[in-house]
Amino acid sequence: MNNPGSSETVTQGIRVKVEPEYVPEQSTPEQEKYLFAYKVTITNEGKRWAKLLSRHWEIINADGDEEIVDGPGVVGYTPDLDPGESFEYTSFCTLDTCWGTMQGYYRMSRDNDEEIFLVNIARFYLFNPVPVNA
Repeated sequence: MNNPGSSETVTQGIRVKVEPEYVPEQSTPEQEKYLFAYKVTITNEGKRWAKLLSRHWEIINADGDEEIVDGPGVVGYTPDLDPGESFEYTSFCTLDTCWGTMQGYYRMSRDNDEEIFLVNIARFYLFNPVPVNA
């Protein structure tokens, strides 16, 4: 991972890699609006099929304000992952400060929902690499 804000973790054979990026052309710092994109790659490194059911995000801005986001699937999908398969998506987060963090988990299932488990999404950092006053 080249991005200093990235994260990568493995839980029960499911690897989650997140690469965030500041989107200056969609941000308006003078209005305290900072848009960040984050690309997520979920890879099934285990030996059994897995399905992503839902997501849970904890988003914290530079002031320590926390927002919790829960919902089904990711970007409209509940992907099935056979062993060795990956699913990649990009989503966005808007903060009212120039930096913050995100972390959370995916709720996943195996064996036709007989086994439900949580997959950790390690903390990653959202920040503007160029100082606001530059």
